Amino acid sequence: MTDPLTINRLYGRSTGHKLRKGQAELVENLLPAIAVPEEGEVGADRLFGDQRTLHLEIGFGGGEHLAHRADLLPDHGFIGCEPFLNGVATALAHVRDRRLANVRLHMGDALEVIARIPDASLSFVYLLHPDPWPKARHAKRRMVNDGPLGLIAAKLKPGGEFRLATDHPVYLDWSLMVMQRHAGTFEWLGEKPSDFLAPPSGWIETRYGAKSRREGRQPYYFRYRRT
Repeated sequence: MTDPLTINRLYGRSTGHKLRKGQAELVENLLPAIAVPEEGEVGADRLFGDQRTLHLEIGFGGGEHLAHRADLLPDHGFIGCEPFLNGVATALAHVRDRRLANVRLHMGDALEVIARIPDASLSFVYLLHPDPWPKARHAKRRMVNDGPLGLIAAKLKPGGEFRLATDHPVYLDWSLMVMQRHAGTFEWLGEKPSDFLAPPSGWIETRYGAKSRREGRQPYYFRYRRT
């Protein structure tokens, strides 16, 4: 099994403003009940008790997209990874309010969880508006890099889909360059350049996406199939 610490490591802060009482109670009571186990293999059987279709979202922010997809596909299983405590608390509220029994959360590094998923187990992986780390000296911190992509490719089923979204020009150019190096592993599902501008089916605009549009930034969307 690939050691995620040899691929990438978690950067940046993990907490923000103080949690409200209700949020803190969700973290204390609900999170342990739906948390990804801290050790061992984490396939569909262990997480959900059956061999259902598995989705994984890397850095789910406030969990809007994760909750929407889980609500839309109740027979599928969703794994969400987010290091930011406040985002996890917001996602927990979505899980509670929508009564989502098909969601498991990990507060921490997504790569640590991905490494413990059996190979060829995931049908979808989502990386939506990741931290761009725009300075050149921080390029190795970007999730779209050879090591993480190799790990994601190993865990996706043949025909599985990797969805990426960014509104940052540096990350856009970087992603196009890196994904081109993996053209033998990931097949771009777009037919023309304008497909970059169309969100995939089942997409919901997140708070970040709405803020991006208000501030005049253009989101770009990529869909890649695991060959």
